[in-house]
Amino acid sequence: MSFSTVRVAGVTKRFERTVALRGVDLTLDAGTCTLLLGSNGAGKTTLLGIISTRQRPTRGEVLYGDRRWEQVDGSIRARIGLVPHGSLLYGDLSAWENLLFYARLHGLLDPASRIRQVLAEVGMLEEADRLVRTCSRGMLQRLSLARALLHDPALLLLDEPFTGLDGEATERLLAALASYRAKGRILLVVTHHPAPLAPLCDQAVLLERGKVLRQAVRSRDEVQLLAMLRSGREC
Repeated sequence: MSFSTVRVAGVTKRFERTVALRGVDLTLDAGTCTLLLGSNGAGKTTLLGIISTRQRPTRGEVLYGDRRWEQVDGSIRARIGLVPHGSLLYGDLSAWENLLFYARLHGLLDPASRIRQVLAEVGMLEEADRLVRTCSRGMLQRLSLARALLHDPALLLLDEPFTGLDGEATERLLAALASYRAKGRILLVVTHHPAPLAPLCDQAVLLERGKVLRQAVRSRDEVQLLAMLRSGREC
């Protein structure tokens, strides 16, 4: 099942006595890139975990199209791509073998062709036979992105995707994100460094202590949005 919107409505998340999210509202639309800003501990990664279906909200709901969080099944999860802090790759397998494993999990009909395509997109085609445990931090980040893009998800979630990337790899990532946005995909990016993504950003959301402190949409708040992206204090 595909979907063209994701709506977060009144989401609260508690971990025993700690409240990580407090009534967060957020709408993500197809063909847009949303940046999630905020200091460490603001709740960004927790919100990403809930939208990715890896965590359950304590209160509130997330809707994928018209499907509520409680109704989420494999058909919804199959349309989500996630780049978390960890790579989710197996160190004793090569880059190609890792992607082939995930391609089979997703039931891709022509895995070899798709693997070559995503490795080329992230600049890792020449490293296809390299064991993952021998890869640099930047290589792991690029392979993690390739894994997330492999099944052409409707919703792509990225947590600090520029970590460990040099200038060339950063440009490749930006080009890949621009391509997926242009195809009508939904992008949500957690980042402390929003400036490179400014040309792609349609919406910025600033979290503080689990609450939405500020939100700006380019179509109506472009001046405010650009100010949020320029301000290192706010991100």
